[in-house]
Amino acid sequence: MENAQKILEVNKAGWERSAERFFGRTALPEYGPHAYREDQLHLFDVIEGKKVLDIGCGSGHSLYYMAQQGAKELWGLDISEKQIITSRDVLKEQKVSQLFVSPMEENPGVPTNYFDIVYSIYALGWTVDLRQTLTNIFSYLKPNGLFIFSWEHPMHDRVTYKDGDYILHKSYLEEGPEWNEAWPDRVITHHIKLSTYVNTLIECGFKVEKIIDDVHIPEESNQGDPSKWYATQKAAILPPTFIVKARKG
Repeated sequence: MENAQKILEVNKAGWERSAERFFGRTALPEYGPHAYREDQLHLFDVIEGKKVLDIGCGSGHSLYYMAQQGAKELWGLDISEKQIITSRDVLKEQKVSQLFVSPMEENPGVPTNYFDIVYSIYALGWTVDLRQTLTNIFSYLKPNGLFIFSWEHPMHDRVTYKDGDYILHKSYLEEGPEWNEAWPDRVITHHIKLSTYVNTLIECGFKVEKIIDDVHIPEESNQGDPSKWYATQKAAILPPTFIVKARKG
């Protein structure tokens, strides 16, 4: 498998080709497929008057949500130039401080000890260096600052649908980069155990306050095709999304 820089190049190219597919998807108040929403969980406490930074801001829709909740400053970064262009358009009527085209492993000019809230909605798992990314995020936050992120549950892609059953087809224990099966394009994500996310947060100085992997399936949901990536039937036995709330110690 390619080294970290090569993986970043592969993924950036993949995002530039496929960005339109994700415009407006999985953005606050949503945390991810079959997960409870922020208007149900209330993880952010007070947003009004706060300085916020979005890691992997995508098309800007989560930052738009933050603006609607009264955030004082809106900052974001994303590896895709096309996503940042879209973010600027989505946020054109909002007072945006800065949007950077940058991988999350690098600091493109983000101020340190500055933000009340840093968050990442279904983006943190794209990192090629979890420790460096979390170290950066820790540095961006003020003391006692809040960090919230969501990502695909690391058990989700270990299980696949075959011949009428869901089967475990990959090791949960083996971590590292691998080709992402869900994408129509060739991109690479790292399989990282849930314990590794939590332990690395703690080692970087964060205090973990809450981990959520509850599944929310509305009663009116259509069952649909059980082989789809985020099939309702699969969510009924395995959480597709996990959410972490942590704080800078």
